[in-house]
Amino acid sequence: MRRSPAKLLAVTAVALGTAFAGTAAADPPVVPGTDDIVVVGSQTTGSLLGQFSTDYSAHLASIGDTTSPRLYSFDSTGPSPITPRLGAPAITRPTAAGDGLVALNLSGSAVDVDRMDLTRQPSTPTTDTFVLLAKDAVSWAAKSGGNAPANLTTAQLKNIYECTVTNWTQIVPTLPNATIKPYLPQASSGTRAFFLAAIGVTTPGVCVTGGPGENQGVDPVLNDANVLVPYSVGHYLGQTVGGHSTPADGAGPLTVRAINGVAPVNTANTINAAFVAGPFGRVLFNVVRQADWTSTGAKGTAMRAIFGRGGWICTSEAAAIKSYGFLQLPSAACGSTI
Repeated sequence: MRRSPAKLLAVTAVALGTAFAGTAAADPPVVPGTDDIVVVGSQTTGSLLGQFSTDYSAHLASIGDTTSPRLYSFDSTGPSPITPRLGAPAITRPTAAGDGLVALNLSGSAVDVDRMDLTRQPSTPTTDTFVLLAKDAVSWAAKSGGNAPANLTTAQLKNIYECTVTNWTQIVPTLPNATIKPYLPQASSGTRAFFLAAIGVTTPGVCVTGGPGENQGVDPVLNDANVLVPYSVGHYLGQTVGGHSTPADGAGPLTVRAINGVAPVNTANTINAAFVAGPFGRVLFNVVRQADWTSTGAKGTAMRAIFGRGGWICTSEAAAIKSYGFLQLPSAACGSTI
């Protein structure tokens, strides 16, 4: 049964001068119904999709629509398992884009959308459709006041993550004589895969530690003068500039650094155009099953109306995309598919 408008989140908050329909939900406030659109996947856009969920519910409530499918997004962190929708079996919470893609493609899956921060790969099922969302970039981050320099080249990053360079003095002789501690997000992370490909690393060296969640500078293991880790520049800006940091999702003591002398953030505190135009710029997607995307039923129609070209996200959520640190795509690209 459809929730009444009175039970839906209303427009109650103003952030950075822009009205948003309440605080982004980490997880759905209710168990999604059988006809609702369920989203899981990447941490990079988890908060943004949570905001979309809140805003879309408020939008439907404001026009008196009590029947259209709602949009619900599960965070990448939190208790596990989760119940994706009414009547569906519980599943292990997807913690990254790769986990979300697996959940999306399980037989009888109750998941409809995977938040994806990596473009289509040769291993991606051909029955999946990638819907373009926004632009982002990936740099590396290190502790403010630590031993890492302000800039590293692509070649230096490759050497660090292949463990052929293990001491800061090998980068610059005047840097502290200390062992470099390279970290990577968990194995299913799209940010991890993108970063390694961008620096030309196929197999990380034995000195590399994996496991922290994506873009989680608050993780205590990263509070170290010699640590460096890949980081979404957009998510970092959402945390540090957009006001979307939480105790569990924040930059902590980390700051994003330059690559090849190009800063990832400009003086306006947005992603630097020169940085995003280079090899460390990327497109963010929402991945759906092709059969759902082309369906003429209520859910397929709602998906296209929300995520597609000229749809609700592309025409109504520019302020949210900016507030969460990302760059809006041109109207001809936003909502298009590959």
